[in-house]
Amino acid sequence: MDKEEILKKAIAGDINSFQTLFAEFQNQLKTYLYRLMADRNEVDDLTHDTFIRSFDKISTFNQDSTLKTWVFKIATNLAYDQLRKLKRWPGDAQDQGATLAISSLEIQQSFGTVHQTSNAGAYEMKEHIDFCFSCISKTLPIENQVALILKDIYDFQTKEICLILEKTEGVVKHLLNLSRDTLTTVFDNRCALVNKNGVCDQCSQLNGIFNPKQDQQEERMKLELVKESTKFNRAELFTLRTKLVKAIDPLHSSGADLQDIIMRCTRTAIGDVADFADNRPSV
Repeated sequence: MDKEEILKKAIAGDINSFQTLFAEFQNQLKTYLYRLMADRNEVDDLTHDTFIRSFDKISTFNQDSTLKTWVFKIATNLAYDQLRKLKRWPGDAQDQGATLAISSLEIQQSFGTVHQTSNAGAYEMKEHIDFCFSCISKTLPIENQVALILKDIYDFQTKEICLILEKTEGVVKHLLNLSRDTLTTVFDNRCALVNKNGVCDQCSQLNGIFNPKQDQQEERMKLELVKESTKFNRAELFTLRTKLVKAIDPLHSSGADLQDIIMRCTRTAIGDVADFADNRPSV
C-alpha cells in the first residue's frame, strides 16, 4: 500500500494507518519537544497527548500541509500550554546551574553515578555544545524559540512554520532573524571554545571532570566549529553550531543521560522544578 493510500485510510479513521504515518517522524517530534521543554519526563506524555489529539482531529486535516507539519502544530500548541506557565529562562541559567552543582555534594554524586553507570552517561564537548544551544534558546520568547528550532534544527520551510505558529511570512522571518542575531551575540560573548573573550568554559571544565586523562585542547580541535572559528564570521559560526546540533539526538546519544541530569540541575537552579532529588530523570 502506498503512502497516499495509507493517509486516506488514516483520515477515514483507521488508527493503524495513522500510527504508521506518525511513527515516521515520532522520534524527531520527541527530540523537538525535549528541546522545547528541557524535561525528558514530559516528552513521552506530550508525544502521547499529541498522538491522541491528532487522531481525534484527523478528519479535519485538509492536506494544506504535510501530515508531519500538521502534527507538529498540535504538539507545539500543547507544549506552549505548558511553557507559558513557566518563566522564560534567564540569561545566566547555566551559571546558576553550575553554582548549584558546585554547592551540592548530592548533585555532584548524581552526576558521577550517571557518568559511571549509565550506557548513555558519556561526556563529549559536542554534546555539551548542543546542551548550551538548548539552554540559550530557552532564553528566547517561546515563538522565537519554536521558529528557530523548527527552521535551523529540523529544516522546516518558512511557510510550514507560518502554519504552525499561525503567523505571516513576514513575522516568521522577523522572528528568525531576531532569534539568530540574539543567539549569535550570546555565543560570541560567551563561548570560550571559539572566542577568546568568552566567559564560559563549561565544556572544558566538565571534560576535565569526566575525562580527566583526556587532552582537552585535542578534544576541542576535533570539532569543526573550533577548527574553523578563525576563518568564519559570527553568522557562519552560528550555522556551524546548528549543523553540530542537528547531528545530535539529545534523547539517544552516548551522553543523553548525563546531559539530561545536567539540564535538570539547571532547571532546579532557576526554579523550573522545586527540588532536584524529587525530579531526577529516569535512567
